[in-house]
Amino acid sequence: MANEEMVVLNRLLKEIEDLKLGLDPNVLWGWYQKIAGDARSEAPGHLTDSIGVIQDPILPMKFEFQTSRRAIRYVIEAIDRNLDEMPLATRLYFQKLSEIIQAEALR
Repeated sequence: MANEEMVVLNRLLKEIEDLKLGLDPNVLWGWYQKIAGDARSEAPGHLTDSIGVIQDPILPMKFEFQTSRRAIRYVIEAIDRNLDEMPLATRLYFQKLSEIIQAEALR
């Protein structure tokens, strides 16, 4: 019985570490860069300069995704294409970001 408990505890510890890793500022920055790059590669040439990400140098968990209204479609598509490759916590973060971007676009 003790061996089974250790297996369960080790699995839980791994899941907690994976969640923590998924919200690491460096991991998020990498995914922001991937999504912005994918969106720029899909967007027409005149919109590529309107897609970018800025990470706050003092608050590393604070990001600003800059995009024009005309480029939002390409950003949302890039997020959707990459969700399956992300760790769970990162995926939830970017799903929420997608919702926020879409809500802002409707204002």
